[in-house]
This record gives sequence, structure tokens and C-alpha cells, in this order.
Amino acid sequence: MDTLSYKTKSTRKEDIDRKWYVVDADGETVGRIASKIAHVLRGKHKPSFTPNVDCGDNVIIINADKVRFTGKKWAQKEYVSHSGYPGGQKHVVASELLAAKPHAVLEKAVKGMLPKNRLGRQMFKKLFVYAGNEHNHQAQKPEPFKF
Repeated sequence: MDTLSYKTKSTRKEDIDRKWYVVDADGETVGRIASKIAHVLRGKHKPSFTPNVDCGDNVIIINADKVRFTGKKWAQKEYVSHSGYPGGQKHVVASELLAAKPHAVLEKAVKGMLPKNRLGRQMFKKLFVYAGNEHNHQAQKPEPFKF
């Protein structure tokens, strides 16, 4: 009797080919687009996904200042940070954060959806967020990502 042996191929760091994608965030809901971007940064859209290897692609987000929230989140959603000193807790409302740092809203949303370890920090470095319509990654020949 002929027995077939199938082995699951585990992707190695050397075997990964990274692509560059451009995502236009104009009019998109923050949480929905952030989960799709985290999916691409992690590499889960590839058939060769391996959980313990950073096999994701690079993502460029343009028009980050034109994202939207549903409901009353612009006035009620708070981003909390702490300086590490007593009484150093800061609260920033979403509308104020968008006015001060338009890229930070999407960056915080995507970072919260990545793994909380050194692999997640490595994946986050492949995210590039721009408030306007222009980016400086034309040399990488990015292609639009189809969701």
C-alpha cells in the first residue's frame, strides 16, 4: 500500500517576498479599514502565512485625515496615555487628535490590532501613514490593495 506523506511547509524569514500596497482611507470607517490593514501587515492574506514569522507586506495609507467614525465617537472616544509620572495621565478626544496628528488615529487603531510582542512591533514598522494624498514611496512601485 502506498502511503502519502504530506508536510506543512513553514515559511522562513528568507523565503518571504514583500510587496508594497497603497490604501486610500478617504471616507472609510476607522475600525473596519484598520482591521483589514492589520490583516495585510500580519501576512494573513497569503497562503504561506506562518504565525511566528513576520511574513506581511508593507502598507502605505493616504488621506488619513479623511477617515470617519460612526455615531458620536468624534466627541466621546478618548485616547489615554500616561507619562509614567504621578498624575501624568492624559486624555485626548478623537476630534482633537485628528486635528493635531491626523496620522495618529489610524496608527493607534492598527497597532491595537497587531500582536503585543516584538513580532507585532516589527510588523508595525511596515506601516506608513500620510495625512494628504501624496507619499514618498513611488520608488517601491506600490499597487492599490483590493479589499
